[in-house]
Amino acid sequence: MITLKDIEAARERIRDSIFLTPCTYSEAFSQLTGSRIFFKLENLQMTGSFKERGALNKILTLTEEERRSGVIAASAGNHAQSVAYHATKQGIRSKICMPITAPLVKLTATKRYGAEVVLYGNSFDEAGEEARRLCDLEHLTFIHAFNDEAVIAGQGTAGLELLEQNAFLEAVVVPVGGGGLIGGMACAIKEINPRIKVIGVQTAKVPSMQVALAEHHPVSLPAATTIGDGIAVRRAGDLTLPLVEKYVDEIVTVDDEEIANAILLLLEKEKTVAEGAGAAGLAAVLHDKVSLRGKKVAVVISGGNIDVMFLSRIIERGLVKDGRLVRLRLRVPDHAGSLAGITSVIAHGRGNVIDVQHERAYFGANLGETTIDITLETRGPEHIDELTSALTAAGYHFERVL
Repeated sequence: MITLKDIEAARERIRDSIFLTPCTYSEAFSQLTGSRIFFKLENLQMTGSFKERGALNKILTLTEEERRSGVIAASAGNHAQSVAYHATKQGIRSKICMPITAPLVKLTATKRYGAEVVLYGNSFDEAGEEARRLCDLEHLTFIHAFNDEAVIAGQGTAGLELLEQNAFLEAVVVPVGGGGLIGGMACAIKEINPRIKVIGVQTAKVPSMQVALAEHHPVSLPAATTIGDGIAVRRAGDLTLPLVEKYVDEIVTVDDEEIANAILLLLEKEKTVAEGAGAAGLAAVLHDKVSLRGKKVAVVISGGNIDVMFLSRIIERGLVKDGRLVRLRLRVPDHAGSLAGITSVIAHGRGNVIDVQHERAYFGANLGETTIDITLETRGPEHIDELTSALTAAGYHFERVL
């Protein structure tokens, strides 16, 4: 098991090459949650996530022979980019095995940072098996994403920074996949100030660390699709589980809707971009999965590598959930002026028409009728009620499309 001295040594080793990310106070989220919220912005690292800390610490501990031979890793994205970037900076050859389902933004970045990318399998586990095979075949050094003492110690340096940036913290909330980040951070934090609570957050679809704690050993869970793909690790680490058992106070889970809501609110209120895994900690605080009201809380935003097209879908979905976008389906006579009558009512109610679609052959429209789907931008649920009441008063029949 790693110690505080290992983490302190890692800090000195990587200090000159890792960005000391800010720990910023958020007035907006403090008001929303009833806690004093600080964000540790690991999404601001060069490659967009905390993974750089562990990857670089491992690389800097390699022997000369290992450096000459090169390194290999398996990753769906953030670890891949971190190994590629820092190996290239150190003049070391790197090969990364990624599943064919890896997000395009992460695949492209990994290649750009200088790694040879091998696409293999439909899951992280299959890519990992191929990486192990190539490791033996080509005599490379394998850099595990979390189940490695040097990697865990590197991740723990974020905990040292937090305590230096805010000595009065009462709780730290950390996203959890395989456990490298929370294991390292919890060790650093608890060894220095055991009164600080350390809480981990997993996606409800793959709660591998939560299950491992209950069973007292790592358990392999079925794969699942989640927007928190960066923490969708099927099996907790053998090296990280003992650290979590010793130092972490609680592990909670969040679902995809809660994560999406956190991504949207971070973007809107803090102008901060987080990927699904990166926003998991905030999702737990926002949706009262943890009892931290009135406390000084640091939330780790662990990564920001999100595909912009996927981000646009999250934004749209979040606006629908908040009642700021609504789609209504109306059936009206198919003659000139029908649409104008509808839009007149909406305009009078200060609704903004985003999209209009006509269907004459579907949705049960009779001959001489047309079905109109109309998407509106509104101020929220109360405004929707005002607009739908006005349409009803004007004699229009409609249904809300969900």
